[in-house]
Amino acid sequence: MTSTRTIQASKRRTPRTLGLSAMWRHRRTLRVLVQRDLAVKYQKTVMGYFWSLIEPLGMAAIYWFVFGLIYAREGDLPEGVTFGLYIVAGMFAWMWANQAMSESATSLTSQASLITTMRVPRELFPVARVIARFAEFLAGLPVLIGFAIFGGGQFGWNLLVLPVAVLLQAVLLTGFAFILASVNVLYRDVQRFMRLAMRILFYATPVIYPIGKIMDLDKLPDLAKTIYHLNPLVGVIELHHYAWIADDRYFSLTFVLINAATAIAVLFFGRWLFHKLEPNVLKEL
Repeated sequence: MTSTRTIQASKRRTPRTLGLSAMWRHRRTLRVLVQRDLAVKYQKTVMGYFWSLIEPLGMAAIYWFVFGLIYAREGDLPEGVTFGLYIVAGMFAWMWANQAMSESATSLTSQASLITTMRVPRELFPVARVIARFAEFLAGLPVLIGFAIFGGGQFGWNLLVLPVAVLLQAVLLTGFAFILASVNVLYRDVQRFMRLAMRILFYATPVIYPIGKIMDLDKLPDLAKTIYHLNPLVGVIELHHYAWIADDRYFSLTFVLINAATAIAVLFFGRWLFHKLEPNVLKEL
């Protein structure tokens, strides 16, 4: 049972900050939550952390066969770049997004006993899921570099886009984590809907196919292309692709700025919604 004082302290209409200072003060707790998440996920497994590589590589192999061999056409990618590199670059970024959003939806409901007994910011729990999945993304970077070396990747200034892509994805996923974690406590339909939602997002994001296949499709109305670009993950995944494959045909500074603005907006809205729903969330837990 949560104390009345704790609930009343959460009744400000808007949060004073994004909660970064509070999370920094409790960084040790955050680190413990991340380590605990990783340990529980891979306990009693022989392969351990290698499962974080096997799953995206296995899926990449399947989609490479379908889209790289069967449906690929000349000009989809710059000369010398293999579809294997394109798909692996997108798949590792997608796995971080997919698992972070799916697991953050249950980050509060699955740890209710901890949340109601520990005197720490509740934001730590969904954020820990995002960071844990980021750790798995980092574990896959050596594999991705290997694919870039042998798959025609470009090691120039375009690599500077990678930290930008990672930062924007972290900001975007943190915002979504706040939204999903808080809303799911009040409406458990969210966690049931996530599998379908993520499947739709997967095919509505250029993970396994070049974005040019959408932009150059004459049969697709301009309105549909605009709606397609409203998916914030489209820009993030394309930044990950550009970090290894410098294809300037669909890349611009405006493109980056729009995605940055979207990610920041989602973060601020997610933080505001989490703060607004926190009293009801604590009562429900």
